Amino acid sequence: MDKKLKIVDLCVLAFFIALEIILTRFCSINTPIVRIGFGFLPVAMVGILFGPVWAGVCYAIGDILGYLIFPAGPFFPGFTLTAFLTGLTYGVVLYKKTITWKRTFFAALIVCCVFNLCLDTCWLQILYGQGVIAMLPGRFLKVAVMVPTQTFLIRFVWGRCGAIFDRIQV
Repeated sequence: MDKKLKIVDLCVLAFFIALEIILTRFCSINTPIVRIGFGFLPVAMVGILFGPVWAGVCYAIGDILGYLIFPAGPFFPGFTLTAFLTGLTYGVVLYKKTITWKRTFFAALIVCCVFNLCLDTCWLQILYGQGVIAMLPGRFLKVAVMVPTQTFLIRFVWGRCGAIFDRIQV
């Protein structure tokens, strides 16, 4: 947390947390073992604008608030840890760096393969007791869909909206 937050920064962070909750809870496809959605996008923007710690904290807060407001199944802190690590990763890879296709692909690959495929599958196995092998085909499909989707959308949205954030001096 290398920068002191101003009121406008707090408002932007709150906006992104609210947007993450909306995109995750209402604009996603949910099954018991796979969620395909767009909640990653506000978190990636926070990572670009504010850095790894703020992105991780915002995603963890969004995960907890989203569960409290719209519960879907039991609460499991492992998913909140995954959310924090996802935000942290976006911040480490994208903060204070030129947002290129290669860099966004690298961030999406780490998030989807390490956290969504490996860590979330572990959490699901602990939570529901399902066999990992039975879950993997659906989880691999999610990675195959989400890596290019995240790569494209992060780069595209930042290309369209990055100048707006520069103007409000976030």
